[in-house]
Amino acid sequence: MDDLSMLPDGFTWGVATSAYQIEGAVAEDGRSPSIWDTFSHTPGKVAGGDTGDVACDSYHRWPEDLGLMKDLGVGAYRFSVAWPRVVPGGRGPVNQAGLDYYDRLVDALLAAGISPFATLFHWDLPQALQDRGGWAARDTAAALADYAAVVAGRLGDRVTNWVTVNEPRCAAWIGHLEGRHAPGLADIDVAVPASFHLLLGHGLATQAVRAAVPGARVGLVNVLHTCEAASDRPEDVAATARFDGHVNRWWLDPIAGRGFPADMQRVYGIDLPERAGDLEVIASPLDFLGANYYSPVVIADDPGGPVPYAREAGVSPDGVARTMLGWEIRAAGLEQVLVRLSEEYGARELYVTENGSAWPDQPGPDGQVHDPGRVRYLEEHLAACGRAVQRGAPLAGYFAWSLLDNFEWDYGYDARFGLVYVDYGTQQRVVKDSGRRYAEIIAGQRQAAFRAEATRREAEPLTG
Repeated sequence: MDDLSMLPDGFTWGVATSAYQIEGAVAEDGRSPSIWDTFSHTPGKVAGGDTGDVACDSYHRWPEDLGLMKDLGVGAYRFSVAWPRVVPGGRGPVNQAGLDYYDRLVDALLAAGISPFATLFHWDLPQALQDRGGWAARDTAAALADYAAVVAGRLGDRVTNWVTVNEPRCAAWIGHLEGRHAPGLADIDVAVPASFHLLLGHGLATQAVRAAVPGARVGLVNVLHTCEAASDRPEDVAATARFDGHVNRWWLDPIAGRGFPADMQRVYGIDLPERAGDLEVIASPLDFLGANYYSPVVIADDPGGPVPYAREAGVSPDGVARTMLGWEIRAAGLEQVLVRLSEEYGARELYVTENGSAWPDQPGPDGQVHDPGRVRYLEEHLAACGRAVQRGAPLAGYFAWSLLDNFEWDYGYDARFGLVYVDYGTQQRVVKDSGRRYAEIIAGQRQAAFRAEATRREAEPLTG
């Protein structure tokens, strides 16, 4: 993989998870219900009737999962803190038992030489806040900042890297416009204010973390796509611009200080709940941007459909590789996303904060999990990272999604993204071929860096 030679010195190799997807223990040690507890327990909302009640039981088995990370050789772990575990009411009293859990996790990570990257909000909004209006209410943005101050105040002496919000687009559009994610609404009059308040909450949380932790590095994570027209028809070209505005620009322009895209405000036709100073808060300077990338999208005009009147056409040449979820595999899209963030948005530092593929993995007769599709996906997308760096993208690290097979939201447990297989009945973990391949790549890169540094030192003139 010659393209990896372009990655910078000190490149961060990591894995990522999120609290509701792996922790389980949803009613232990003072944790309150989240909107995902409510949603997953609503019949028909999640494939197979699955819930996150137990998931990977990582709340109890985290030492084993930490051992897996050590075996893989990763240098960083991106995890999320469960808001309802730390502030069960959304605002107000702090649950010290919840904070203690993350305190122990951070200490153990550091003792293992693994840098913690903490995400404050990965979709598990306390149900108590949803009952008071959720993200459609401005108060929820302020509540996120208060919660951020609590977590940063406890962990900030050891955690340097913070993500405020993971994929606000999914929380707003899929949760409030499409109804496929919690809280399961399909109302643009709610979705647009929710989108605004998610980014306002991000800005307020950014300020809160910095106030609590001088020197903290703060970023935001967006899931991004390359968007291309299904044909050269003007209608499809215009629809692709709308779709790009819906999934990319609406979330990137405001944090870059450009405000919300005017063309999309016209498409939505909903006034933003903006107050004086809000745009400046949303555009609070960031230390890094996180990009979650999985697949490209091919777009066709859909004038009779829902906002943004554009749909994924699902057209591509015969033989194009797809994951079990039907997502097209195109590593060049990751390269394009990273270069766009660099060239169009002037990103100072980038991380691939999620990247992975879902397959219906099962152990073979030898007890091992052979996942050639994921191995190939991993290698191709890491090569794309190297090409992006060669084109000037300031990429500082890569986090594979995911460390473990887990609760994959509305897809339930059938879609497996992990480098490590989880038998949900026994909770046995088995490192897949892809996990071993990732470990080989990491070890190879470290050896190459060591050799390069030794060569450099040998070339230095002797002084004395």
